Amino acid sequence: MIRTRRTTDLTLGPTLDFLRLLWELDHALQRRSKRMSRELHLTGPQRLVMTIVGRYPGLPAGELAALLHLHPSTLTGILARLEKRGWITRRADPRDGRRALFGLSASGHEIDASHPGDVEAAVRRVLEGAHTKDLEPARRLLRAITAELVAEQSAPSIRLGRGRRRTAARITPSPARG
Repeated sequence: MIRTRRTTDLTLGPTLDFLRLLWELDHALQRRSKRMSRELHLTGPQRLVMTIVGRYPGLPAGELAALLHLHPSTLTGILARLEKRGWITRRADPRDGRRALFGLSASGHEIDASHPGDVEAAVRRVLEGAHTKDLEPARRLLRAITAELVAEQSAPSIRLGRGRRRTAARITPSPARG
């Protein structure tokens, strides 16, 4: 008889276990976003943009993209879809006519009201139940991982052979053998 291991019996180690948790979170966010799209006709990223625009009316697209860590072209698509649905408004910046400022329409304000099934509500429920002392270390850890990934992404890379690349900043010389 062949005995197979259950995945719960596998020891991944701290790095892979943490990555597994991050991927699980990402997967849950994607699933919830798809459900929101079906039920509210609004994806998670669209909901987040609407919430920020509702909280800070008159925010230019560039500042909104920076705040959300989105590429401007990604944000442009989101804003266009929200504007087409009549949920956000666009007006020219009176100080610089090349810039657009965004706000919520009347129907956008209705959509912006919290829904128990959206991502924001789920995160709010967890944060309300969390101890304040646990939140800042979690934020620091997530920021540090993000900073590390961004630093590696912007560092030059070198070829290792067979099409593989390695970030130059991460290569350390082998100790001299004597």
